[in-house]
Amino acid sequence: MAGTDEAVADDDALFVLTAVLMTPAQFPSVLGDDYVAACGALGLEPYAEGYGLVLGQDGGGARWTVVVDDVSLVAVAIASWDCGMEYDLSPDDRSVVCALPGWPLALAVAAPGVPEPHDPLPDPSAEGTDPVPLTPPDTEVWGAAQRRLGADEIALQWAAWREQIDDDTTFSRPDGKAPEDGNASEDGQAPAAQASEGEQGDAGDTAEGTASRQHPGVLRALEEARAYVTAQPPPGRIRSAFAPGGARMLRVDGPGWSLVARTDDIAFVLLDEEPGEVLPVGRGPELPGLLKSLDELAVRPA
Repeated sequence: MAGTDEAVADDDALFVLTAVLMTPAQFPSVLGDDYVAACGALGLEPYAEGYGLVLGQDGGGARWTVVVDDVSLVAVAIASWDCGMEYDLSPDDRSVVCALPGWPLALAVAAPGVPEPHDPLPDPSAEGTDPVPLTPPDTEVWGAAQRRLGADEIALQWAAWREQIDDDTTFSRPDGKAPEDGNASEDGQAPAAQASEGEQGDAGDTAEGTASRQHPGVLRALEEARAYVTAQPPPGRIRSAFAPGGARMLRVDGPGWSLVARTDDIAFVLLDEEPGEVLPVGRGPELPGLLKSLDELAVRPA
């Protein structure tokens, strides 16, 4: 393998552009709801030790994703790059598991001195059995990959998303029950002030009206997340990362839904059935315990 500053293009060399970890605690969420599904998307066995994915171009400019089993080497390279340091990522050939055409992630960079990135040409000797080139998800449509990417972005930009929540925000409740009046405060509880008679409308409208606004998809997601506590899901379905103030940032996924939450705060839910929508869940009496239990089950980065 070669760095992107190599002057001579060798068709057999891989000009490394970036790398990502593929472990139960950290994997590209575009590939699946959990580590097992993500490995399956690449045709890999879900080994507990994980893999590193090295993305680059060959001397002809073709996109390649090289899978290696030297996870520590890839982790060191990523940490160095994150600190603004140079690092020549050159895994030993013995650590290479396979080379897959294409990239699973969109990259905004390209190797200098070689043609523009493109998918490799089919190998004539493969007689049509070449794997389909990996491609990043289409950002113009909404689906499972985009939903998971959205949840990842909220986790990265938690403060900015949290600032959008104010006293007028209507929360879902983890227990599916309605607050006592039409809106909920930031902790998921009913505000102290009651609506005026004119605002309340018909008797009983506030509680029943709020109950009708409990999104069934959010309630389903919370119920399935709660079920993880008694029936542990596949590895990587629940992930826990550092958050300021001694809290943890949780990322939880399930069929058709993604949840992102801080253990000391509220949660957000994204659904396949609600394109682009981010649905807040107030703490209430049940969310803190649920998040604590999920955090105890979560896979954490080493």
